[in-house]
Amino acid sequence: MAEEKLNQTEETVAQEAPAAEAKPEQKPEQGQRRVRRQNRNDRRGGRLERDKKEYEERVVSINRVCKTVKGGRRMKFSALVVVGDGKGRYGFGTGKAGEVPDAIKKALEAAKKNMFTIHITKNGTLTHEIVGKYGACSVFLKSAPEGTGIIAGGPVRAILELAGVRNVCSKVYGSRAPINIIRATHQGLQSLHTYSDVVTLRGKE
Repeated sequence: MAEEKLNQTEETVAQEAPAAEAKPEQKPEQGQRRVRRQNRNDRRGGRLERDKKEYEERVVSINRVCKTVKGGRRMKFSALVVVGDGKGRYGFGTGKAGEVPDAIKKALEAAKKNMFTIHITKNGTLTHEIVGKYGACSVFLKSAPEGTGIIAGGPVRAILELAGVRNVCSKVYGSRAPINIIRATHQGLQSLHTYSDVVTLRGKE
C-alpha cells in the first residue's frame, strides 16, 4: 500500500510540474508586451513634448472684427501671437478665423514660419541702443546692466522675453496698436549691430 501511495504522489507531482513550469513562461511574454507598449507610448509622448517645448508661445491681443455684406455682418476674430525659444530666436504672426482657437492656431503657424535671430550679449541685454520705426509708431530700446529686468509694455515685453533678452529699457512713441508696436520692435532688433559688424563696416580687422 505504501508503495502504491508513493507512485500516485510521484505521478501527481509529475503532472503538476509541467503545468507549473508552463505558467511562468506565459507571464513574461505578456509582461514584455506591456513593457514594449509602454516604451512606445513614452517615445511618442517624448516626441510630442519636445515639439511643444521647442518654442514658447504668447498671445498678445485678440480682436473681434466685422465684415458687412449683403446678408448682414460676418463676425470673425483676429489674433496676434509671438513665439520664441529664449535663445535669440523669435517670430510673430497674425491669424483670422470664426473662432478664437482657430485664429490662434493660424497665428502660431504663421509665426513659426516667420522666425528671426538676434545677437544677445552675455549680460542678456542688447549690444547698443536703437530706435525701431514702423508707420506712426516708434520704439526706443536701450541696453541695461544686469539686474535691471525688462522695462517695457505688453507687446514689447512679449517679444523681448521670448527672444531671450533679460535686461533692457524701452519706450513707445506714437501709435499704440499692438501689431505696429511689434513690427517697430522687430525693425529695431533687426537693425542691431555686433562688434564684428562694426569692425567690418569701418574696414578694420
